[in-house]
Amino acid sequence: MAGRDLVVIGGSAGALEALIRLIEGVPAPNDATLLVVIHRAADLPGVMPHVLDRHGPLRATYATDGEVFEPGHVYVAPPDHHLLVSGERLRITRGPRENGFRPAIDPLFRTAAREHGPRTVGVILSGILDDGVEGLALVKRHGGVAIVQQPDDAEHDAMPARALEHVDVDHVLPAARIGPLLARLANDPIRPDEHAALRRDLAACASDSFDSSSDAPELSVRVVPKSKG
Repeated sequence: MAGRDLVVIGGSAGALEALIRLIEGVPAPNDATLLVVIHRAADLPGVMPHVLDRHGPLRATYATDGEVFEPGHVYVAPPDHHLLVSGERLRITRGPRENGFRPAIDPLFRTAAREHGPRTVGVILSGILDDGVEGLALVKRHGGVAIVQQPDDAEHDAMPARALEHVDVDHVLPAARIGPLLARLANDPIRPDEHAALRRDLAACASDSFDSSSDAPELSVRVVPKSKG
């Protein structure tokens, strides 16, 4: 029985340092697949997978279009390309920027949630602005798990704070404690009735109609602020 083994991770300023701490805490062997989008300039040298390889037990590479993702592996969005999920494969596109970024976090979270529902775990790390907040809300809507880096542990707390404001988050942790949690979730079986109930709920909802075969962003998902009362 599948666990919550598809992990999508997003961040911006300060997120690489947080991601290193996260990956250092992931035990091996591990059944989780980690897909990563971190905002960065398109012309910076592509060293992120090499850096991640040195700091944890999981192999890290840039994702390539059409490859089948595997457990125990970290796939990083290539510079200036969106990383999407289509079935058990990864897609790399140069679709329009979303939230001002390419790669953007929302397309990764959105397609993973749509394709894999409760298997999906969304993680928001250090960053500015709010890319990824709508995607994390959609992960929750599809029965997945939402994790946010503890704001006082983040170099830049705006992105985690926005996620906490707008999404019913399951776990708020320092980056170093997220890795062990991901390992536990990957081995947490999803009950068949969870899948069935979720399919019924989503069948009644037409607004989430993003086509993962398209480069176009989905515009129908709107984050509604939580009531403070």
